[in-house]
Amino acid sequence: MYMKRIILILVVAMYGLSVQAQFSSAKLQASGLTCSLCSKAIFKALTAIPFVDKVEADVATSGFDIAFKEGGNVDVDQLKKAVTDAGFSVAGLKIQAKLDEVAVKNDAHLTIQGKTFHFMNVKTQTVKGNVELTVLDKNFVSAKDFKKNAQYTKMKCYTTGVMEACCNKTASSAGTRVYHVTL
Repeated sequence: MYMKRIILILVVAMYGLSVQAQFSSAKLQASGLTCSLCSKAIFKALTAIPFVDKVEADVATSGFDIAFKEGGNVDVDQLKKAVTDAGFSVAGLKIQAKLDEVAVKNDAHLTIQGKTFHFMNVKTQTVKGNVELTVLDKNFVSAKDFKKNAQYTKMKCYTTGVMEACCNKTASSAGTRVYHVTL
């Protein structure tokens, strides 16, 4: 019995952690906007995404509050693509996730809705319930912040955005997209 527990712990550690979770909303900060028509272009692009339920724009701050459809398979890159296809860039993205109880720490991987999230600059802790994940990847933060955030990991996947040999082997394999986040 004791040996089975050790083997189970090792398997979970080697393959990462997959949890039942649901993304409910996001706060997207866009850059490059100069007028309300710019905001309208992003608004239209975001509302056209299948998993987006509702978008509220704040012209004064270039911010967008996005509500996701229940059960929708949220794709962070698709949000960014909608903004860039409208001619602008993402300056920040914070996603609200409802998580089961899960332990997180620096360089830990967590699979949510089939996507791998790599935690950076976090204290070892257990989180549960509604959690805000801030995306730290290139093209989701300024170049200055991207460079600054690189100090929080030595893993190559942060600079490439895909799983590398340095990453723990999870359900994802080398070359698969990985999102870098912090709490």
